[in-house]
Amino acid sequence: MTEQPLVDLIQSRLMKALQPDVLEVWDDSKDHEGHAGAASGAGHYQLLIRAPAFRGLRPVARHRLVYDALADLMPHRIHALAIDAKAPDETF
Repeated sequence: MTEQPLVDLIQSRLMKALQPDVLEVWDDSKDHEGHAGAASGAGHYQLLIRAPAFRGLRPVARHRLVYDALADLMPHRIHALAIDAKAPDETF
């Protein structure tokens, strides 16, 4: 059995946990080759997410919801995660 690509896994986890109306995930690992923190093979990712679950929450609380959905992937598969998280009434 082949392992699900990590970008797909991140997307499916966040869709299930937060039901966003916008979700984009990028693998930036190639831009960080040779970085000491990525030496173990864990990758660098960026995500853009807009979800009703973020309404009324400060950025730190929004990030916490994302981290909770991906907790078992960090730090072994995800080394760094840049998050842009918005509520439905906010623009990117």
